[in-house]
Amino acid sequence: MPPVAEALRTEESAEDVEARRQAALERRAERAALKQKLAPQTVTHHVPDEDKDCPACGGTADRPVGDGKKTELYEYIPGYFARQQHVQDKLACRCGGYIATAPPPRRVIEGGKYGPGFIAHIVVMKCADSLPLYRLAKQYERIGIPMARSTLNDLFHLAARKLEPLYKRLLWHIAQAELVQADETPMKMQEPDKRGYVWTFVAERLIAYRFSASRSGQTPVDVLGGTTGTLVVDAYTGYNRVASVDGRNRAGCLAHVRRKFFDSLATAPDEARRALDLILAVYRVEHEARARGIVRTGEHLALRQSVARAAMVRFRAFLDEEHPRHPPKSPIGTALSYALNQWDTLTPFLDDVKIPLDNNASERALRVVALGRKNFLFVGDPEHGENLAGLYSLVSTCDANDVDPIAYLKDVLIRVDEHPASQIDDLLPHRWIAPVTWTVES
Repeated sequence: MPPVAEALRTEESAEDVEARRQAALERRAERAALKQKLAPQTVTHHVPDEDKDCPACGGTADRPVGDGKKTELYEYIPGYFARQQHVQDKLACRCGGYIATAPPPRRVIEGGKYGPGFIAHIVVMKCADSLPLYRLAKQYERIGIPMARSTLNDLFHLAARKLEPLYKRLLWHIAQAELVQADETPMKMQEPDKRGYVWTFVAERLIAYRFSASRSGQTPVDVLGGTTGTLVVDAYTGYNRVASVDGRNRAGCLAHVRRKFFDSLATAPDEARRALDLILAVYRVEHEARARGIVRTGEHLALRQSVARAAMVRFRAFLDEEHPRHPPKSPIGTALSYALNQWDTLTPFLDDVKIPLDNNASERALRVVALGRKNFLFVGDPEHGENLAGLYSLVSTCDANDVDPIAYLKDVLIRVDEHPASQIDDLLPHRWIAPVTWTVES
């Protein structure tokens, strides 16, 4: 199914084209700024002696001309890992009765020989880049770090246990949010024919995951039970226990409705295309709001209540007219029934500008889980699944807040044990402040 943005692009006005051009310029500027994060290196290429002989006069070319011809080249230098030898100074008093020793290097685990940056690299490679640990072990071996996969596995779960207080606090913050989006996806477990589920809960730029051995509604209750606000989800009944009279208001997903009509194009092209056009009219309002820079403002709400509401009225009239005409088990009949059954959850966005039209944000958050599921296939048991979910949460929230996850984890793995519990929010990705860096003697 083509994304909404692609479908809208065919109807762009001159103003839309200009807005898209400006957005492209802004992205180009952002990429130019990103280059500044990469420390430049200067590599000088000297003129070979045999090329210095001047064919015109027989002399020698030895006078510099300007700063030289410059060319930019991106190059890969093997990953920078170091086998550090830490030396603690010892100073003795002249009286002979006292010796002072410099403090030892800070470690994630007492007596461990792997530094916090090394452990952070392991976590990010698996949770951000979906790299199985056995492949990571091969990479380490190629650059001179012989390491068993079991050691990598132990370090990964050690990090999860260390950072569990941060993960739980992140979940708490999401539960307090007025608007939460949620979704779930299966993941195999090591035991044959057994699978668990990874759930995601998204609130603004906070992303958290939970692992459970089943798809029951207990997980949403554990995370969101007793809270109020709005919950944006699909039609799955597992969320019913928290989207009730005493809980959160439920908002549905227009993208799910659109997908079902797209799937019925082959069997009922005229009706399906009409439905897709009506849904696109609603998304056109959001496109206009973004182009005008009025998202979540009073003007945006006015657009929704006038233009979008009228589009939804036309869509409802279409559903009521077409529903009796099609077999309920047919693709178009299924799509019509789904839209009608979910109608009450599809309209709250008309009165609250903060509610999105769809649940795409939580679906995007599950992409990293889906990629990991393809690469490392399964989790060992529910405890390991929960460890994976916790580290997924911290790494994904780093990405959502433009925080370098390796720098973040390297810092908090050391600080979390000593940090005051009353100030633990300072160590969450969206509030973390990078420490002053230090240099290492070569």
